[in-house]
Amino acid sequence: MTLLDWLVLGGTLAFITGFGIYKGRQANSIQEYLLAGRRMRWYSVTLAIMATQASAITFLSTPGQGYADGMRFVQMYLGLPLAMIGIAAVAVPIYHRLKILTPYEYLEQRFDAKTRLLTAFLFLLQRGLATGLTIYAPSLVLSVLLGWNLSLTILVMGGLMITYTVTGGARAVSRTQPQQAAVIFMGMTAAFVVLIWRLPDDVSITGALQLAGHLGRLNPIDWTFDLQNRYNIWSGMIGGLFLALSYFGTDHSQVQRYLTGRSVAESRTGLLMNGLLKVPMQFAILLLGALLFVFYQFNPAPLFFNPVETAKVVASERRAEWLELEGQHQRLLELRKQRALELARAVDAGSADSAGAARQALATADRAVDQTRAAAARLIQEVDPEANTNDVNYVFLTFVIHYLPAGLVGLILAVVFSASMSSTSGELAALSAVTVVDGYRRLKGGAGENHREVTVSRWATLLWGGFAMLFAEYAGRLGTLVEAVNILGSLFYGTILGIFLTAFFLKRVRGRAVFCAALAAEAGVIACFLLTPVSFLWYNVVGCTLVIGFALLFHFFERHFPSKVESTSHHLNSC
Repeated sequence: MTLLDWLVLGGTLAFITGFGIYKGRQANSIQEYLLAGRRMRWYSVTLAIMATQASAITFLSTPGQGYADGMRFVQMYLGLPLAMIGIAAVAVPIYHRLKILTPYEYLEQRFDAKTRLLTAFLFLLQRGLATGLTIYAPSLVLSVLLGWNLSLTILVMGGLMITYTVTGGARAVSRTQPQQAAVIFMGMTAAFVVLIWRLPDDVSITGALQLAGHLGRLNPIDWTFDLQNRYNIWSGMIGGLFLALSYFGTDHSQVQRYLTGRSVAESRTGLLMNGLLKVPMQFAILLLGALLFVFYQFNPAPLFFNPVETAKVVASERRAEWLELEGQHQRLLELRKQRALELARAVDAGSADSAGAARQALATADRAVDQTRAAAARLIQEVDPEANTNDVNYVFLTFVIHYLPAGLVGLILAVVFSASMSSTSGELAALSAVTVVDGYRRLKGGAGENHREVTVSRWATLLWGGFAMLFAEYAGRLGTLVEAVNILGSLFYGTILGIFLTAFFLKRVRGRAVFCAALAAEAGVIACFLLTPVSFLWYNVVGCTLVIGFALLFHFFERHFPSKVESTSHHLNSC
C-alpha cells in the first residue's frame, strides 16, 4: 500500500465515523437510539436495508465464490423480490400499527411471553454469531495489510465497530449509510474497470464473457432438482424465498431498518426497492468473481491466496518443497495462459471446432494447476494441522493489493471497511434493541426512563460486540464466509418464520401450541443439519413447515383433549 492508499482509506473511514458520531450525538431517547426517531424517508430505508446486508463478506467472499463456483450462488436470491412483496403487504402494516420497537413484541401480544422470549433468544443467538463473521472479514484484510496477528486485528476492528455503534446507535447507522453506499458503488465500479483494462489487448469484454462461459463460470441457472445441491433454481426459489421472508420479515437487524421509516408507505417503498436492486447487485458481484477467474487465466496467480498460511510454510523446514511447488505452479500458469489465449482467439474467430479443441486443452492445463494447488494445501496442513486451507476469501483481496493502481487500492479497501461498518453496526444496534426491549424491559416489567434505557442499550452493544469478537476467532475455520453466514442463519430462520406465519395467519392457534411446536421444529432442523446431506437452504422450509404442522397438531389436541394437555403441562412445569 502506498501513502496515497492509506490517505484515501483513512480519510474515508474518518469522515464516515466522524459524521456518524456527530449525527448520533442527539440520540438521547430510546426511540432515537433504536429507531432514529422513525423519521427516515424511503430512499434512506432502502440504503439502510442494503447496507446492513452488504457486509465486508459480500465484497470479499462473494467474488471468491464467483471465482471458484461461477454464478450459481445468485439463484439463492431469486425468491427475494417475492418475499419483499409479501412482507410489505403483511408484516409492515402490523409492525407500524402496533408501534413496536422489535417484532418480538408482537408475539407476546399475539401469543404469550414465553413465545416472545424464545423467538428473541433464537434471534440473539444466530445474529450474535453472524456478527462475529462480519467482524472477522475486515479483520482478515487488516491482518494481510499490516502483517499483524489476526486476533489483534479482530480486537482493533471490533473495538472500532463497537465504539461507533455505542456512540450513535441506530441514528448514526442510518445517517451514514448513504455515504457508505456511495463509497461502495464507486469502489466496485473501479474494480470492474481495472479488471477489464488489465486483460490482454486482444481479449474484449465480450470475449472475456464468452471465455467465462466456456470455463463454466457463467452458470446462473441450474434446473436440476437435487436436495443435496446447494444452488439450483428449486432451492433458490423455494428455500431462498423462505430464507428471505424470515431474514427481512423477522430478523430485527433488517426489521429495525424499515421501522425507522416515517410511515407504512415509506417502509414499504424501501423494502420493494431493495427487492428490485438486490438481485442485480449480487449478480454484478458474482460476475466480478467470474471475470476474475478469466483474469487469472492471463495473469500470474499465487500458489495459495492466503499469504498468512503461505508465510508459515516458507518459514518452516518444508520451505524447499514449497519453493519447488511454486516453480512448478508458475510453469503451469504460463502453459494455461497460452491455452487460454488459443481459446480466446478461437472464440473470436467463431470456429466451433477450434474452440472445442482449445477448451479441452485449457481444461487439461487447468486441472494440472488445481493439482498443484491441492498439493500446496496438503503441505500447508502438514506444517500446521490447524491451518485453514480454503483460500476463497482471499482471491479478491489479492487482486486488489497486487493489480489495482495507487489510490484505488485504498478506495476498494474503504469499500470493504465501509461495508463492514454499516453491516456490523446495524447488527449490533439490532442486538442491543432486542436485549433491551425483549429482555431488560421484561425483567423490569415495562418501559423505564429514557436515559437509563439508552445507557443499558449502550452496555448491551458493548457486551454483544465482545461476544461477536470471541466467535470471530473461530470464523476462519468455517470456509467461505458468504456461505457460512447463510448456513448459520438457516439453522434458525425457518423456525422463527414458522412462528410469525402462525401468528399472522392461524388466528386460533394459541401460545402454548406454537411454543411447543417451535421447540420440536428447531430440534428437527438441527437433526437435519447433523444427520442428512440436505443442503442448507431447505432448512428454512423444514423449520417453517414443522412449526406450522406441529402447531396445528398441538392445537387439535388442546381443543379435543384439554384435560390430557393440562395434565402434561402441569407435569412439565413441576419438572
